[in-house]
Amino acid sequence: MQVSSRKTRRILDKSKTFHVACGVAICIFSVVHVSAHLVNVVNFSVSYSDDFPALNLARYKGEDPKLIILTTIPGITGVLLVLILFLMFTSSSYCVRISNYEIFWYTHNLFIVFYIILMVHMVGGALKYQTNLEAHPPGCLEGNQSSLEQRGEELEQREDEERRCREEAHFQPHYPQTWLWVSGPLCLYCAERLYRYIRSSDPVTIVTVIRHPCDVIELRMLKKNFKARPGQYIVLNCPGVSSFENHPFTLTACPTENKQTFGIHLRVVGDWTERFTQLLLPEPRIDLEILPMVQQRRYPKLYVDGPFGSPSEEVFNYDVSLCVAGGIGVTPFACVLHALLDGWTGFRLQRLYFVWVCRELQSFYWFAELLSALHHKLWKENRPDYFNLKLYVSQTDSLQSMSEEKFGPLTSRLLVGRPRWKLLLDEIGRTNKHKRVGVFCCGPKGISRTLHRLCNSSRSSGTTFEFNKESFS
Repeated sequence: MQVSSRKTRRILDKSKTFHVACGVAICIFSVVHVSAHLVNVVNFSVSYSDDFPALNLARYKGEDPKLIILTTIPGITGVLLVLILFLMFTSSSYCVRISNYEIFWYTHNLFIVFYIILMVHMVGGALKYQTNLEAHPPGCLEGNQSSLEQRGEELEQREDEERRCREEAHFQPHYPQTWLWVSGPLCLYCAERLYRYIRSSDPVTIVTVIRHPCDVIELRMLKKNFKARPGQYIVLNCPGVSSFENHPFTLTACPTENKQTFGIHLRVVGDWTERFTQLLLPEPRIDLEILPMVQQRRYPKLYVDGPFGSPSEEVFNYDVSLCVAGGIGVTPFACVLHALLDGWTGFRLQRLYFVWVCRELQSFYWFAELLSALHHKLWKENRPDYFNLKLYVSQTDSLQSMSEEKFGPLTSRLLVGRPRWKLLLDEIGRTNKHKRVGVFCCGPKGISRTLHRLCNSSRSSGTTFEFNKESFS
């Protein structure tokens, strides 16, 4: 979907924040809702009236409130809804998502069961209203409630006749209205899921699989009519690992006119990536007597949904952009560098600052050839100032330089330690006075918070820094 307004795109990029806010609001109002009904259940038991038994959820005065909850449709479904909501809320915490993503994924999909139980919950009829107010107004006298003998006056007798109930009070539950609020969003969600299912129904062709240092796998794929832009991401589904799990990965290479393949880099962290890597690169079997050149590699079936937009698409829409990557967070910007190397035109970008921070020197080899090729290309085009590269390695144990001759430009830009972000932004501000600089970050929260704070602070040079963060947690 193309969105023309930058502000609109920045708001849409906050969809995850909006989703979390909605989830927290649902939990808060659910606590209020449940608390109110617990008070109602106690009142049903304590204030039971023999005159209007149909109005009361209790069956007799003084009935145990726990028994009322566990023997009625609203009570049983309410307990189930609270239990599901508690599981979804607790499993959504950051520590659970990082340590065991499968728990988060499967419990979060309990929302389907949640909505089914919610539809049953609302037809329970716990709260009722009177349907015959004219024939039985509030406060009217029943047949045995006359005060004729006590009063003995004709005027009061006529008033009693007017106040006498013409029929018994009738009650019925309120008409369920939850479906009016739920059906619209559910229909949109089902339509979107159907569209995504059709779009991702054809498996992709895995072209190459490359193992990089530091447990990183590069995967090149081919899919008919697949189009994507730098900065976008896709969602992978491998039935050989799990038919129900879908995991997002940023594209590190987009299809072009000359090359139809697209690629991702994934770090082997967690159960899913470990099992997926084992299917892609199985251990060689010693008992096979077939020569390696005769063996045929069989890749698992893989489905791709997407592409989907992300804040990194905005890199080309600024005159000056600063891309900051931490470790494997470089993936959103690798596709941007590929686009510059492939000679993409028609964008606004005039200067790109690229800062990549890694713990280990070997991590830079993931895209060392790409960075060197882009550097040589810009030097040949006499545009050395277009691409400003800084590489930082924070772990100094057994540190060695990139000795290969072809990586010479990277060695001269390799620094030990961590970036001094304030000095870096001040330098960029002085070089690009009175300009709007897009700051894009994908990495640890510490780097993101620091950059976000510095971007919001005023600068004497008049340069405006707009912060954009990529999030995968």
